[in-house]
Amino acid sequence: MIETFRTPRLSAERLQADHLDELSRMHRDPVVMATLGGLRDDGETRSFLRRNREHRHRHGYGLWVFRDERDGRFVGRGGLRHVPVGGADEVEMAYALLAEFWGRGLATEMARAILKVAFEHLGIDQVVGFTLETNQASRRVLEKAGLIFERALIHADDPHVLYRIVAGAG
Repeated sequence: MIETFRTPRLSAERLQADHLDELSRMHRDPVVMATLGGLRDDGETRSFLRRNREHRHRHGYGLWVFRDERDGRFVGRGGLRHVPVGGADEVEMAYALLAEFWGRGLATEMARAILKVAFEHLGIDQVVGFTLETNQASRRVLEKAGLIFERALIHADDPHVLYRIVAGAG
């Protein structure tokens, strides 16, 4: 299992129970959660945390918490997880940042680092990313990280777009 890693501006650590307060703050932010399925109360965040910790135990990877390398502030979370998408079991690259960190290229930095872990350390052969069809910022992140648009789909009852990258491509 990859417990920690760094990017030029961020440090990542395995998602743990003591991250509950930071995740709860993110999950209560209507701006951040507008594209992530809506607000979550503290109980829903505890369930999210438990499910993601169980996922890591089952698969050997999951989500990491990302912090600003300079001052240790919580920036967001991201990682890899198995999810059903359009009828298939896929490995998704997920990421979410607090709004104050948007527009700085940090999501792309996170995405590229997550893909490096997936391909070089975990031996995963392909990864998908998906977002709401209207989320242009997230689509740009996926494209900058090297994922290629594959198709539109309905996910969680909303129109999404699916992107994919295969190990060794690009």
